[in-house]
Amino acid sequence: MSDIVRLSRINFRHLLVLRQLLEEQSVTQAATRLCLSPSAVSKILSQLRDCLDDELFYRQGNQLLPTAKAKRLGPVISAMLREMDNLFTEEGFRPERFQGRMNLALRESSFELLASAIARVQQQAPGMTLAVHAKESTGFQSLCEGRVDLLVLPHDLGQPPTGRNELIWERLAEDEMCCLMRAEHPLAAKELTLDAYMSFAHVGILDADLQQPFFEQSLAQLSRRRVLAMEVADFGAAASLCRHTDLLFTCSALWASMAAQASGMVVKPLPFAYGKVGYSMVHHQSGSRDPALQWLKATLLSGFKQSISLG
Repeated sequence: MSDIVRLSRINFRHLLVLRQLLEEQSVTQAATRLCLSPSAVSKILSQLRDCLDDELFYRQGNQLLPTAKAKRLGPVISAMLREMDNLFTEEGFRPERFQGRMNLALRESSFELLASAIARVQQQAPGMTLAVHAKESTGFQSLCEGRVDLLVLPHDLGQPPTGRNELIWERLAEDEMCCLMRAEHPLAAKELTLDAYMSFAHVGILDADLQQPFFEQSLAQLSRRRVLAMEVADFGAAASLCRHTDLLFTCSALWASMAAQASGMVVKPLPFAYGKVGYSMVHHQSGSRDPALQWLKATLLSGFKQSISLG
């Protein structure tokens, strides 16, 4: 069967089913979301397997896991479906008329900074289901597989974030690093010198996507190496640890000034020159023309900037 013949046998429903299977990884759950019977979804999946000459999914326990080809198709199909939906809207994208699901991934600590912006999304697009995933379990790979539309994360601006050319980065804000400690810490009432900073153990942040220890390399250039006594997944957990110990936590100054977890703690500037950090939005290049994604990014950006100015 030629490629043209295969493509001619795929219709709009096939694309909807494939996208839903990629999101739910379950025939039953996909059928429920699409208001179809499980047997109808299974039949369409069988047709897709025949047309695309690929299994697309394989079963592992109660889950359907996508094949490499299905993962590659994910972001492309999501963008195609949204563009097709936009064809029927003469006035362009109107958030109040949008009906659909968008998937956002971010660190739990970033949620507090974006809470007002996310509330604005819900107010302006009440028909949009915004699924917010934890960055710790949903990273760059999920963008490439189409399971996430937009990722928000803090990172060092001087650090090459990823080698994936298909991912597009857009800056939300620039920030600086600071040192966080409890009010009863031995250094709380003193000037924070480099020697004092290095004399205490620290808590670090785990990140499977940003593995290059850029901060540690900056310290190494000063012939210094800090002791990481603990590593946790999020800023809030690190701040909680510091509240009960003499550990030091180096984090975003913007987060420290706005986060409830940092309330009542002592914030000091770093005792050495360190480059800028920032918050960025990351999406797959296939979403560059997606009107819903472009609106979501613009709304988060404006809401984020407003929360910073009010803070």
